[in-house]
Amino acid sequence: MRDAFDRGSKWLIGHHGDSLLRLGGAAGIRSWRALQAEVVHPRKLPDGLLEVYFEDRTDPDLFLVEVATYADQRIRKQLVRDIGLLLIDRQVLPEVLTLVLCPRGNVQVGEKEELRSRLGWTGAQFSWQVVELWKIPAEQLLAAGDVGLIPWVPLTQFPEPPEVVLRQCRQRIEEQAPVEEQANLLALSQVMTRLRYNDPGLLVLFGGRETMIESPLIQELMAEGEAKGEAKGEAKGRCQGMQKALLRMVEVRFGSVPSEVANHIQAIGDEQKLLDLLTQTFLCPDLEAFQNKLSS
Repeated sequence: MRDAFDRGSKWLIGHHGDSLLRLGGAAGIRSWRALQAEVVHPRKLPDGLLEVYFEDRTDPDLFLVEVATYADQRIRKQLVRDIGLLLIDRQVLPEVLTLVLCPRGNVQVGEKEELRSRLGWTGAQFSWQVVELWKIPAEQLLAAGDVGLIPWVPLTQFPEPPEVVLRQCRQRIEEQAPVEEQANLLALSQVMTRLRYNDPGLLVLFGGRETMIESPLIQELMAEGEAKGEAKGEAKGRCQGMQKALLRMVEVRFGSVPSEVANHIQAIGDEQKLLDLLTQTFLCPDLEAFQNKLSS
């Protein structure tokens, strides 16, 4: 994800990055920390940059993590760019993990990209690890005993009715997660569930609207845009900040934001209307319902 970051995925990378690396096949992790991805082009940062120490090594390894909502062949170009930026900035070739959440027809991300100059004098090949979440058995994540993997479970493969698996997810979060992380993990599990199922009843299993509102992560997301607008000290600035917050909430709740929806939101200059629409992102079961509210 590049043009509009999924804040939930970035939070999971920052707080449970080792969980994702184990999902990708990394073993023997001794310790790790998320790095500030301050590279040459700050508007084109990777989703996650992790410094990892393994049990059999004294020097750390650098891992670049990208999370894509849907399979898209353009991701390969993004990965090549990210690798190139890190080579310039840190003089290190990172290990790369791409987590793809949902399928899109027969499209595949692919595990490598080859570049050739026009005359063929110069060439390069990049490769990386790809995890397609819908192909991973849910029991594998549940059996890992790692609460950082639980929000991804709704997008995995399982034969049981979704209610059965999602109840297990909530139970694991309530029993295993630190108290200060439970609201965020429940909210993010709800976001992931919404990517796969158009069923408001399933969202209730994670607390529904109340959980979303109580999540510090979601509160931060909503407040961020308003704060930026208020700092400008004018109504126009506040509206611009609220527009940004609303666009991010639409992305978190419903996935990618269609251009017509983004254009409509950016044209709204009424603060109360924007505030009402922020509330509707919690109340509407799907993007179509939100679009109806947007047009009303």
